[in-house]
Amino acid sequence: MASSIKSSQEFIPIKEIRDGVVILKDGSYHMILMASTLNFALKSEDEQNAIILQYQNFLNSLDFSVQFFIQSRKLNIEPYISMLAEQEKKQDNDLMRIQTREYIEFIKNFVKISNVVAKTFYISVPYTTASIELQKSPLGGFLNSLSPTKKKGKAAGDFEENKAQLTQRADIVSQGLARVGVRVAPLGTEELIELFYQLFNPGEREKGGVR
Repeated sequence: MASSIKSSQEFIPIKEIRDGVVILKDGSYHMILMASTLNFALKSEDEQNAIILQYQNFLNSLDFSVQFFIQSRKLNIEPYISMLAEQEKKQDNDLMRIQTREYIEFIKNFVKISNVVAKTFYISVPYTTASIELQKSPLGGFLNSLSPTKKKGKAAGDFEENKAQLTQRADIVSQGLARVGVRVAPLGTEELIELFYQLFNPGEREKGGVR
């Protein structure tokens, strides 16, 4: 059992989540931004072309990589159905009670014929220090072998400095997407923990129902 838990922990690439920053085991820093949606299909042709052009300009202006990803979740509507059933029992008006019952049946039938899925959009903004990049290179390994007693770095001071650099990158992404009409917000520590828990435990979200 212990070996199984250990192997699971080794599989997860996250070393630490601290002050809204995800630190991976390779030493890289990441900030996760949650993005709003855009009704692109409802825009006119001129508006669509303008959005595409602005998005191209945004991507071309970046001198660092970013990752876009979508989290899709099938929602459990049972708690919602239970709430409606309780409201039905409390109704004094017969007509309202019938309408509530018909609405419950409509929701149940609708869910049977279509998947009710919630989609959330995120952008991962990375930052890797020059020292980490050097360590990954063959030259870095050679230099480390020459200095086996070399310290890994000033962790406390380095964190604030690296976070400042990462925040600047996140601001660049935020401003670029704002020109496209997309708003973003950085996730805090608790939100990051919840997000990664859901990613590594996809079945738990459905068990918990709609939140």
